[in-house]
Amino acid sequence: MPVRLLFLAAAIGTVAFMAACSDLASLRASRPIAPIQDYETFLVGNLEADYVGDENCLKSCHTHDRIARDFKLSVHGDQISSETGLPLVNCESCHGPGSLAIANAGTNKVCDFKTLLPLDEFPAQAQAMLCLKCHSAASTPNLANWNGSVHAMNDVSCFSCHKLHQGPQQKVDRHEQQEMCEGCHQKIKMEFAQFSHHPVPEHKIACTDCHDPHNSNNPFNLKGVTTKAVCTRCHMEYQGPFVYEHADVTEDCGNCHNPHGSPNDNLLDVAQPFLCLQCHAGHHGSRSPQGTLNNTPMKQAFFTRCTDCHSAIHGTDTPSVHGRGTFIAR
Repeated sequence: MPVRLLFLAAAIGTVAFMAACSDLASLRASRPIAPIQDYETFLVGNLEADYVGDENCLKSCHTHDRIARDFKLSVHGDQISSETGLPLVNCESCHGPGSLAIANAGTNKVCDFKTLLPLDEFPAQAQAMLCLKCHSAASTPNLANWNGSVHAMNDVSCFSCHKLHQGPQQKVDRHEQQEMCEGCHQKIKMEFAQFSHHPVPEHKIACTDCHDPHNSNNPFNLKGVTTKAVCTRCHMEYQGPFVYEHADVTEDCGNCHNPHGSPNDNLLDVAQPFLCLQCHAGHHGSRSPQGTLNNTPMKQAFFTRCTDCHSAIHGTDTPSVHGRGTFIAR
């Protein structure tokens, strides 16, 4: 009986192993990514239509005169092939071939927009692919990592920020960036409303001065390798290196500061002296002879602003006899 059970267990194990191998082979098999294929079909446009050029598209339609004028003055409309004299980018580059749209425009004076690509109905990934057809890694290197960016994974498309029909600039103005970014980043909006904040609401700097919205290999899409590398682009006096360094601020300014805003002076996370007391013990000293208890001098703690004495908290090259402005234990 035990021998039969042993053979039965071996047979079951063999079948399970073969099934697992079959599943593994199927997992390793090459398969097309169906959504991408569908998107590629979407982006081609109507296969029964032909390309007719901007002039033929717009000559019967006065509604888009301003749009056409802005487009011609934009960075897209300014691209002309030196060999053919034809524009490298035009309306049909994004909207698809337009011959069917204007087929009856001469009599009805109305374009059949349903034959064009329904860009507003496309999912965010398809909208981005439409732009990435031209803005590949070769022409725009900072878009090489777009598909893995936090914006792309949260269904943000190029159309969310770039308004190609709202003026020749075709990108959000620096004065408009704050409102646009805060539409999603509500926590950051509240931080900028604090007493101490970077001058983003005053339009002296913009979100893209520190962050790359298309993606970055650095945390929080920062434009520097470290937080300090970003901050010292403006605050160069704290760049260092210093002979006497404050170890906590050599790489990450965020150890003490909130970069967007804080209720404390100088964007500090915690008000002084409590910020410093998180790492350092407070100073103690003896009171005057009148301050005694049972003939024993009383001790008092100095919990004032640390920067009243330690003025070079980011680092200094100059030592002090009394330890003023340095971080050397005395």
